[in-house]
Amino acid sequence: MTSPIDDLDARLLEALATTPRAGVMDLARRLAVARGTVQARLDKLSARGIVTGYGPDVALVPLGYEVLAFTTLEIAQGRLADVVEHVRAIPEVLEAHATTGPGDLHCRVVARTNEHLQQVINRMLEVAGISRTSTVIALSEQIGYRIIPLVTAAADVPR
Repeated sequence: MTSPIDDLDARLLEALATTPRAGVMDLARRLAVARGTVQARLDKLSARGIVTGYGPDVALVPLGYEVLAFTTLEIAQGRLADVVEHVRAIPEVLEAHATTGPGDLHCRVVARTNEHLQQVINRMLEVAGISRTSTVIALSEQIGYRIIPLVTAAADVPR
């Protein structure tokens, strides 16, 4: 099985993750390649759907969202699309994934307080088709969202 990226792609992605605001010239200097090479690689990574954006990472706690929870929804047969459309309109729902197992939709949710979390869950339940919910509150982050170890592994890069 061939890797979808090579060592240069992996180093470019790592440099972008480390310094997201770096320009093409700065990246070229860091990687010791031509500016055109960096631009071509970025274009290819974007076209292939590997790089999906350059937006800022936003810390939720300084924004006032101190509660992180995971809510699992059990959904009646044939109602997934309706529930997803409803949940998409709730700003505190950061992600929703259809899953296997005891639940049908697993949502990453934030709130300002536990009381606010109850309001968010109540809003989620306003749509028909949800038969049961289960929510767990995250106590602390042990491993934050990360991609570099995966990028390194995908490129078969020994580090």
